[in-house]
Amino acid sequence: MPIKAIEISLHETPRPITPSSLFNTIIKRFSSHKLKMKHITLVTLNLVILMFMFQAVITCDARAMGYAQKLRVLATKYNVTSILVFGDSSVDPGNNNDLPDTWHKGNFLPYGKDFVHSFPTGRFTNGRLPTDFIAAALGYRKEIKAYLDRYLKEEDLVHGVSFASGGSGYDDFTANITNVISLNKQLEYFKEYKIRMERLVGKEDAHRIVENAVFILSMGTNDFLQNYYFLPTRSHMFTIAQYQRYLIRCMDIYVKKMHSLGVRRLAVVGMEPFGCMPLIRTLKNSDKCDEEMNQVALSFNLLLKAKVSALEATLGMRTGFVDIYGVIQNILRYPSRYGFTETKKGCCGSGLTEFGTSLKGLSMCANHSKYIYWDAVHFTESMYYIIADKAVKSIITSLT
Repeated sequence: MPIKAIEISLHETPRPITPSSLFNTIIKRFSSHKLKMKHITLVTLNLVILMFMFQAVITCDARAMGYAQKLRVLATKYNVTSILVFGDSSVDPGNNNDLPDTWHKGNFLPYGKDFVHSFPTGRFTNGRLPTDFIAAALGYRKEIKAYLDRYLKEEDLVHGVSFASGGSGYDDFTANITNVISLNKQLEYFKEYKIRMERLVGKEDAHRIVENAVFILSMGTNDFLQNYYFLPTRSHMFTIAQYQRYLIRCMDIYVKKMHSLGVRRLAVVGMEPFGCMPLIRTLKNSDKCDEEMNQVALSFNLLLKAKVSALEATLGMRTGFVDIYGVIQNILRYPSRYGFTETKKGCCGSGLTEFGTSLKGLSMCANHSKYIYWDAVHFTESMYYIIADKAVKSIITSLT
């Protein structure tokens, strides 16, 4: 397809997607495969990625503490000032809470069940996210707050915030489908953040804080799931290989914009094996992972990693690529080594289809730490703890 036609499509206004309309679309999409859909209730699309874990073997915890200690020393040595985050639900602490027209929300139980005071903040998990653990490893605070948090204080800005939005992706059309915050809009909020910081600490110190911050970019799953496989949008315009390259071009443009706004240290999180999500297993009527989808994630990671390296060379940024694919695959294959017992369904509801607003008020499993997935798409805090460890190692490498 000519590039001109593709560019025009970026500015289309998508028809609003609701959980019920998305559910019907998915059913039609998969009916050709004669799937048994009797377990499906209210389905809606999102993303996911990352992990980490509290109940590991003692030696694993000791190693994690060692990396955290090393990161704290390096953060002091290299004047790391804060963590600033762009992405999707894997790193969204609640920016979607007050959006009026989206079902990509998690500010209700059972989300947040294991957060402080069992308070649902908007995080799509039972407790903390990887970025919260990274902030704790740096010694700043125990959580990274949402930039759009109505209770955010000016002093909260100094050590970092997250601009991420559940349901977003590298392709802005992905965010437009479900009325969430696109990466382009996240960068607009970052510009606003810089102005607020100048007012708070002065122009010179604000510049120093941004220049010495560690930025994290985590997204991509929604682009493939809700914008390619389940909805007839990009799949009508691209082959899967073409769409992968298109997303890399989008990522390249946005990272260059970040650089122009002062970003100098960037950790990019790769894709998870999303073919193993409970939702995907259910839609495929299989207890096994969808290897075709996993291969898409794996090949995209290779492209993403190469692009990150190229951008470091051309822009002079310090970058790190957080490869979570292999870590998650290993946990799924050998869960008992990491303290898990359930790999094929989420802890909440049926564990097979529900997430976002369709999870509201549903029951939970008894032992949260034994589950890899909290809902049919997103990981538990225990898994996010493990991914945070992987991210910490990448950040250490990028600083040294």
